[in-house]
Amino acid sequence: MPHFKRETPSVVAAPNVIPMADIMLVLLIIFMVVTPMLHNGIPVNMAEVTSPIDMPNAEKDNAVIVSVTRDGSFYLGQTKTNLGAVASQISDRISGRLDKTVFIKSDARAKYGDVVKLVDQVRSSGVDNVGLLTDKAEGRRPPPPPV
Repeated sequence: MPHFKRETPSVVAAPNVIPMADIMLVLLIIFMVVTPMLHNGIPVNMAEVTSPIDMPNAEKDNAVIVSVTRDGSFYLGQTKTNLGAVASQISDRISGRLDKTVFIKSDARAKYGDVVKLVDQVRSSGVDNVGLLTDKAEGRRPPPPPV
């Protein structure tokens, strides 16, 4: 009876990282596609301030955000609306909440009168707190105080 010696392949000491790299690239692409969709409200060029107050509740999924664009359009979340309907729509959204805070995003070039009218409408809907969202000015120093 012949005796055959079975040869085993040599042991590879290096891990195979190619499948892991493929998975990581797919996850990176997914996050790159999904991340721009996570913004609450419509994108506007907000006013820049040197000492903003942090408002972490504005980034929550259920935050009520009203936006004013440069051309005077009003948006509740992603939905375009008119100024007269803002109060009733906001009161419907905050009716069952304990935290009745509404955040306003205004374009830096929006008319001041449009923002004031929007704040009046928001306040008339039964809101407890109104937050005005701004961006932090990077690289600018505040002007020196007068002598």
